[in-house]
Amino acid sequence: MSRYDAMFTRLESEGEGALGLFLMLGHPDVETCARLLEAVGSAGADMVEVGIPFSDPVADGPVIQAAGRRALSAGVRVEDCFALICAFARACRRAAGHSHLRQHRRRARVRPVLRARGRGGRRQPAGGDVPTLEPSCSPQGRAAGLDWVMIAATNSPPASLEQIARLGSGYTYCVTRFEDPALASRTSLRGELFERLGDEHAAPPVLGFGISSGEHAASALGAGAKGVIVGSAVVALAEQPNAVQAVRDKVRALKDATFAVPAHSG
Repeated sequence: MSRYDAMFTRLESEGEGALGLFLMLGHPDVETCARLLEAVGSAGADMVEVGIPFSDPVADGPVIQAAGRRALSAGVRVEDCFALICAFARACRRAAGHSHLRQHRRRARVRPVLRARGRGGRRQPAGGDVPTLEPSCSPQGRAAGLDWVMIAATNSPPASLEQIARLGSGYTYCVTRFEDPALASRTSLRGELFERLGDEHAAPPVLGFGISSGEHAASALGAGAKGVIVGSAVVALAEQPNAVQAVRDKVRALKDATFAVPAHSG
């Protein structure tokens, strides 16, 4: 059983959904980012997704794009990002004797790679992106000990969902945007996507993009998601004067919303 399999099994047995948090590495600065990583882990996040600042983002919203630009402008580079991850892992290992940080320690090990780019599995020109559904990438990642997280949307065609289920592992990143008022009330769309992924035996569905509140998290879990990922709502707090405490409080409130998940009848 993989680490993600074990996490989802444990959470389901306890009536919880998984809470994932996104942070942009090096934002708002390297020192504060290190403290934010510790804060989201100790406040109850089940998994932490980190982004490396990139000059040409295509899937990020304005808040995360701005965070990436600020980190790049401050001189943050890939080496700094991996140094942050390694320092986070070392800090968690030193705290491993404390029971409330044992899961925090396990989360510090880098496991999945999220394929957020690509164009329907077609090969790209030299210098282009790795296609999201490139069949050779998944086994290469797994050979390196990484899960290959795929993205699915409510409008993904059946053939794409079949490939996502076959190639993906860890969890399936599902996309529906809560900030659209019409979509926010249409839980059936999300439920249908989760059911279609279940029929294909895909990795557990986790809903992201646009989730910013406990109500959003509860709605997603009630529709059948196994977890949620919150990004912009947390990244936006990172520039506040009391950023670490603000992020810690936000994570605790979000995690509270994942308890006592209602049974999904779909």
